[in-house]
This record gives sequence, structure tokens and C-alpha cells, in this order.
Amino acid sequence: MLRAGIVGLPNVGKSTLFKTLTKKQVPCENFPFCTIEPNVGMVEVPDARLGLLAAKSVSQKIIPAAVEFVDIAGIVKGAHKGEGLGNKFLSNIRETDLIVHVVRAFEDANVHHVDGGVDPMRDAEMIEIELAMADLEVVEKRLRAVEGKMKAGVGKELERDLALLKRLYAALEQGRMANAVAVEDDDRAALRQLNLLTAKPMLYVVNVDEAAASDAAWQSPLGPDRLALPLSVKIESEIVEMPEAEHKSFLEALGLKQSGLDRLIAMTYELLGLITYFTSGEKETRAWTIARGTKAPQAAGVIHTDFEKTFIRAEVIDWKDFVALGEAGAREAGKLRIEGKEYVMRDGDVCHFRVGA
Repeated sequence: MLRAGIVGLPNVGKSTLFKTLTKKQVPCENFPFCTIEPNVGMVEVPDARLGLLAAKSVSQKIIPAAVEFVDIAGIVKGAHKGEGLGNKFLSNIRETDLIVHVVRAFEDANVHHVDGGVDPMRDAEMIEIELAMADLEVVEKRLRAVEGKMKAGVGKELERDLALLKRLYAALEQGRMANAVAVEDDDRAALRQLNLLTAKPMLYVVNVDEAAASDAAWQSPLGPDRLALPLSVKIESEIVEMPEAEHKSFLEALGLKQSGLDRLIAMTYELLGLITYFTSGEKETRAWTIARGTKAPQAAGVIHTDFEKTFIRAEVIDWKDFVALGEAGAREAGKLRIEGKEYVMRDGDVCHFRVGA
């Protein structure tokens, strides 16, 4: 399951965002072997297709895809040296797949800023430097180990790793992120083993005031190279407290089509190249998360590991055809496809996997 860590300086709205997100938490019993700690919330991935599929199948239950959000301990300057809760912060964030970096852009005299004034770029760079310096220690340690092996006449095959480590070291030493370093396909496995903080995908949530949240012409204060989402944590916390029936009219009054939280959840899901396929019947309609490019047997294995081993074929219907015709109608109309082991799954596939004993 996708795990996103929320980071940020004190008083930027990080913890309020986490608390607001967890108001949308899904029941844990739908996800086996999942232990939820006080600072972890498993949040539904919004997908309008689920309700349409469930209505067609007259399903008793709907189970959405989910993202785990983790409220990472606050960061202060010097965190990579252990300042504040630095060590705890670093260990927690290394366990995540993606970083949601909350940056403050709203003015409020009643909310103190640790550096005395609001400056989104300065704040973003401060945390980036902390992450880069922590990664620099990891890369330096590995670099010394590889160089030592090569001097001793062993590990000659590590020359490629050495070249990668040197490129990473040069970037991190300047406070640049590892995900900005050009990496060949053959180097990706070595990069993953390092588990660098700055190699993780990062989404910047710019915590703005109400006017900026509904401004279609909003421009990020973080420049074009950082993927940023404008979101008013204050507004979002008000929305989740309202009856669901009032959400749409409230958003329309603000000139918004979708809540910032829904956009945030969907963007975290998409950033890792994930897609959704569905199973739908009278018992339940359920969304399943897989990586883009996954083949049918591996997709079946997400439901149960034995299904991958005993996979025979997949009966696949595009979700739009399923909603329009139902399973039986799609079969009669020739909209149901029989796919084998080499089939690459598509977002929106509704599947019935046939497996052996």
C-alpha cells in the first residue's frame, strides 16, 4: 500500500492537514494485516467510478483504494545532525514511498512562524537541505565502502555504482535533491538500495489563504521545477466537518470543482505511477491498486498470492461498458475480452480472474 509522509516546519499546517485527512479515513478491517498507529491514517482514494459500478452490480459493499498518510515528527534546522526529533524524523520518512511537503504561504499574525516571516521558497529549501545532508552521509559511507573494495582489487564490477555515487555526492553536497540527478535504467536498482530521502517523489502542498485556494490563475511561489498544489488547510478542515450533502454547493461557492484534499490524495496516488482495476459483484465492488505496466497474473496476485501462481485467464470489461451494460450485457455485446498472461492491465479494467486449483 502506498505510504505518504507529511513533512514541514512547525506552524505551517502540517498536523492540521493530517488531522483533516484522517476525517476521511476508511475502515481498517477492509485491509488485512494493516496496523494503524496513532500518527497513521489510511485515507480513501476518491474515485467516482466505484459508485457507478456498485450501482450496476447492486453491491452490498464498496471498498476503495487507500493511501496511508503518516504525520512525520516536526523538522527543525539541524535535523540531519539529530537536532529536535531529527533521528526519529529521518527513520520515519525513510519508510515512506512519497513525501508530502507542506509549505506555509498564508499570513496570520496569530500563527507564529519559526523564522519570523512567511517565505515559502526559504522554508522549502531549508527542509530540502536537511534531507540532502542526511542523504549525503548515506552516500558518503557507501562511496567509501565501494572505493575500499576496488582498491583491494575486489568488486571491479562496482565501477558503475561508483560513478552513480559520485554523481549523487556532487549534487547532494550542493544541497540538490537526488531525484534531480540523471539516472540510467541500469542504475535504478542501486539507487533504490540506497533508499535516499531526496530520491523519493515529492509533492509540495502550499498552504494558502481562502482567496488563493480558489484562484484559477494561482502561480506557485516555489518555481516551475517543484510539483505544487495550492490548498487552504483552514477551508479543508471546515469542509470535512460539514454534512456530505453540503460539500458540492460549498465548493461551487468558492469556485472549486473538487476539494483540495481529494486532489491531494489523487495526486499522491498518481505520482508513483499507480493505476486502479476493479472487481464488481453483488457481494462487493472493490478498487485494487497496481503499478502501471503490471501484467494480468501479477494483478490477480494482488487479490491473493495463489492467484498469480494458478492464473489461467482474465475476463476483462472496460468500466464504462460495465456501467452501461453490466457483466452479462457486456458479454453478449462482445465487450468482454479474454486476456492471457501477457496482458498489460489498463486503468479502469473490471476483471474476473479465472484460476486453477
